[in-house]
Amino acid sequence: MSTGRDLAALPKAHLHLHFTGSMRPGTLRELAEERGLRLPRSLTDDVALQVEPTRRGWFRFQREYDTARAVVDSEAAMRRILREAVEDDAAEGSGRLELQVDPTSYAPFVGGLSPALEIVLDEAEASERATGVSVGIVVAASRTRHPLDARTLARLAARHAGRVIGFGLSNDERRGVTAEFAPAFRIAREAGLWSLPHGGELLGPAHVEAVVDALAPWRLGHGVRSAEDPRLLERIVEQGIGLELCPASNASLGVVAEPEDVPLRALVEAGAQIALGADDPLLFGSRLVEQYAIARRIGLTDEELAALALSSIGISAADPATAARLRAGVADWLAAPPPSAAGTVDQRS
Repeated sequence: MSTGRDLAALPKAHLHLHFTGSMRPGTLRELAEERGLRLPRSLTDDVALQVEPTRRGWFRFQREYDTARAVVDSEAAMRRILREAVEDDAAEGSGRLELQVDPTSYAPFVGGLSPALEIVLDEAEASERATGVSVGIVVAASRTRHPLDARTLARLAARHAGRVIGFGLSNDERRGVTAEFAPAFRIAREAGLWSLPHGGELLGPAHVEAVVDALAPWRLGHGVRSAEDPRLLERIVEQGIGLELCPASNASLGVVAEPEDVPLRALVEAGAQIALGADDPLLFGSRLVEQYAIARRIGLTDEELAALALSSIGISAADPATAARLRAGVADWLAAPPPSAAGTVDQRS
């Protein structure tokens, strides 16, 4: 086990976290028990999900996610999940959280899309005040639904621009035609929202290029497969497109065999701007600090980990004051002497 500075004390921005997937396992069990819902062992055994990178594997992942989402059937449950996500980020040194939510899934329980989003936005503000973590909300459409549904969500997000900072596109990359979602992203961009689609996780460089061409992303959710094409990676670096890298998630979904196999160093050395993210810790078994611990096991030094944290802050939508505070905190973290080999061991690494 390696020594190093405390990774939870490193100020950072968390830019790839999904609403339901952020739920604490204990909260899932408690809400399920209250509703008389029986959870499968795979959601209660504290073992990270592991599937093959196929349609069948994705179906299994989606089934688990939908099972968990079934407990989120009230305003109280929605508020609790968001509040706890922010509290957990605060405990891990995250000073900026950009949480992705598709209000479609919760709308039937709270009176519609607008009330669902209002609940999320209201609780985000309350949780920010309570914890000091700056919170931005990303409204996300799904590739499994019609592109017209995406336009509806984009218009909803646009009405709340400011509190909503971006518009995303998630779910199985093999579903839908990327270009057909371009009108929705145009609506969002015209309202000043950032384009934050998923791309380059299950599918390779050709898919990444299609997303870049059609949706003009500020950041790519994942984007890890861009490492397979030097020309594409050079384009991403030149255009300043950030990559939201999620090592544990990539391993659980079979993109790589082990989290340490993610080509993080190659992406960093190519000049890519990267933010590490936990994606869906409920299913993948690890939160944000563990992603930095994985980077440490890959061989990144504390100086390189600090640079990753600065990169995450730089590609976030944090306001200037928050960004400046976090950058100063990173400098302080790096200025502090690391524990000696005989001193404190970072238990997260």
